[in-house]
Amino acid sequence: MNYNHDIDYDRDGDREDELTEEEVVNMLKSSLRQEEEMLKTYTILAERIHDNDVLKNRLENFAQGNAKRSRQLEDEINQNEETH
Repeated sequence: MNYNHDIDYDRDGDREDELTEEEVVNMLKSSLRQEEEMLKTYTILAERIHDNDVLKNRLENFAQGNAKRSRQLEDEINQNEETH
C-alpha cells in the first residue's frame, strides 16, 4: 500500500514546484477577479428575479459570500505586497 508521503515529490528537498512571491500574488489577483465576476453575476441575477424569493435570497447569499472572499483576497494581496 502506498501512502501520500511515499509519493511526496518534495521529500528530497527539491523545490522545483515552489511558487515565487510574485506568482502567488498573481494567482491571488486572478482569484480575486473571478470572485468579483461571480459577485456581479449573482447580484444581477438576484435583482432580475421577482417571482422566486427563495432563489433570490440564495443568490444574494452567494454574492455576499463572494464579497467576503474578495475582501479576504484583497487583504492577502496587500499583505503579500507589503512584506515583499
